[in-house]
Amino acid sequence: MSFSDLFGSGEHLRNINHFASIVNLASVDGEINEKERNLVERFARKLDISEQEYTMVIKNPKEFPISAYNSSEKRLERLHDLFKIIFADSLIDHEEEILVKRYAIGLGFSSEAAEKIIKRSIQIFSGQLNFEDYKYLLDK
Repeated sequence: MSFSDLFGSGEHLRNINHFASIVNLASVDGEINEKERNLVERFARKLDISEQEYTMVIKNPKEFPISAYNSSEKRLERLHDLFKIIFADSLIDHEEEILVKRYAIGLGFSSEAAEKIIKRSIQIFSGQLNFEDYKYLLDK
């Protein structure tokens, strides 16, 4: 029986797959810590993940595929979610950086675009904005 047989199809299945990506990133550096667990639980609610689905994903998040999107805004939103879980512990390690690049490509970004967006996202999430960028974001 495939995952789509268990969970149906459409947007909910994409939410489950995205939730699995979030859990996988949270656990890539070992145990999921308290901050990450709180964020994972918030994402579960946001993505309408049932208790049964939550348990299945937590057991083995690598079993779920990455869902690509045609909409660049939806790809960016999903990537933003991934960076939120990565930076729950205030830093990104090498394994997380490799994994998020794989996810970005799986979401539909080209390799070059993924590298550029990831580099910029790391600067933003780690607080390495220069003054011009900071001012731009405040004025927006």
